[in-house]
Amino acid sequence: MSTEPVRDSKPASGGTDTGTRDPIDLPGALRNETWLTLQTRQAQRLIHGRRAEHDKAAIIGLTRFSVLVRQTWTGARAGDPYADWWLLKIHDALEQSRQDIAIIQRTVAARLSSIAGVDIVSACSLEPVRVPLQFSHAYAFRGAYLVAALDEAVRGLLTARHVGLMSRDESERLIADAARAVRRAFTSPIGYQFSGITRAEVRQGTARACEAAQHMGEIPRAILDGEHAAPYGPQAQGGFGGVNARARVAARTAADTVPDAHAATVHMPRDDSP
Repeated sequence: MSTEPVRDSKPASGGTDTGTRDPIDLPGALRNETWLTLQTRQAQRLIHGRRAEHDKAAIIGLTRFSVLVRQTWTGARAGDPYADWWLLKIHDALEQSRQDIAIIQRTVAARLSSIAGVDIVSACSLEPVRVPLQFSHAYAFRGAYLVAALDEAVRGLLTARHVGLMSRDESERLIADAARAVRRAFTSPIGYQFSGITRAEVRQGTARACEAAQHMGEIPRAILDGEHAAPYGPQAQGGFGGVNARARVAARTAADTVPDAHAATVHMPRDDSP
């Protein structure tokens, strides 16, 4: 973790006879660096996804997933109960996909260790890709962890195929299953629409609350009462208005802007085959 440059602070003292204290500089803001290392094309393609084409549907990649979740994250911080509900859906989708890929990882690990007296190490790219991760919320990072799990699974599957422990058909099927699990998780933010309503409005059944329910459904009571929430979600700052006016504007515009940090150039590895 890197921080702001070290500065000399004014020496602390007991103050003067009047009871005042000498000011002491506060530490600067904390900054960290996080990198995602990828070794397979299958994982690399899920960083940016794919635009819709004539005969192909769009694929949401990690960068777009981050933008979609950021809109929901901002709404949850400002007290939108629908955003809380959607964050929980996103959490559950990521967790389910993580478990699905973990099953595939265990399958390939058992296959690679099935021959007594032979140690097999998963293939590695000669030129892996390092992608900087600079996100504003936890669930984008958890999405990146899912891509990393896919990358590891694909490496193992391609290795098992290469050394004759798995057929081409089986390995291709499991690779497709793992990639599908990531793509499915990355669609989980779809459906959330900024409403700007509060829990009080939902309980009162206002016109805006009824309109939101028509578009997004009835909020489960456990979500509305705060009994269930996404474990990595933000701390709510209250209703829309006052100090949260900026949050309301950010929630409305979050899906339209991709931060520069997400636009890093990713170079494809030359070879992802063992």
